[in-house]
Amino acid sequence: MERKKVVVLTGAGVSAESGIPTFRGAGGLWEGHDVMEVASPEGWEKNPRLVLNFYNERRRNALKVKPNVAHQIIASLENHFNVAVVTQNVDNLHERAGSSQVLHLHGELFKSRSTRDPSRIYAVDGWQLNWGEKCELGSQLRPHIVWFGEMVPLMDEAVKEVKTADILIIVGTSMIVYPAAGLIHYARPGSAIYVVNPDMPTMEDYPNLHLIEEKATTGMTRVFDLLTASSS
Repeated sequence: MERKKVVVLTGAGVSAESGIPTFRGAGGLWEGHDVMEVASPEGWEKNPRLVLNFYNERRRNALKVKPNVAHQIIASLENHFNVAVVTQNVDNLHERAGSSQVLHLHGELFKSRSTRDPSRIYAVDGWQLNWGEKCELGSQLRPHIVWFGEMVPLMDEAVKEVKTADILIIVGTSMIVYPAAGLIHYARPGSAIYVVNPDMPTMEDYPNLHLIEEKATTGMTRVFDLLTASSS
């Protein structure tokens, strides 16, 4: 029997329980910085060294934390289903937990790319990416992050994944950051939708919609039990 397709859309709430700070805090600040200073093309043009140092600190912190129960449960769903993870997170905790198919909508913290040719992408060894590190074309490397005002290049691929899902799980995301927030609209009729969030966003009324108002770790434990019980 062909396995059911599960697509898991994850946001900052999944990694927050591992100790990864959420992207935006009170007043639009991120770790003490205006987000536009460190997460926009304009911020990069104005002060690239500040931006490089900011992401160096994010990498250094990410290396200290571990996948949590939510990451582990999402990975273990592969034992029962055909699973694709579509994440707004830039950390690598899904991969470290064992998920084999992860699509990073907003880029990847442990990669860099050429400022001249965006298709030239490189792994960041360790936590430092410094001023003066260049691609083969001689242009400065920048974080491989989708900043405010930039296109989301993998959006079409994410839409294709959601369109094929028998089950869509949305966990740890406020559903207000577009275009990712619009992915739910591509769920096909009849597919089951599970939303896990302790601060439940306002949701349209979909058939087969299940709202679980809990944090990612406990909420995903419930979802796993529900799905594996129904598939056995």
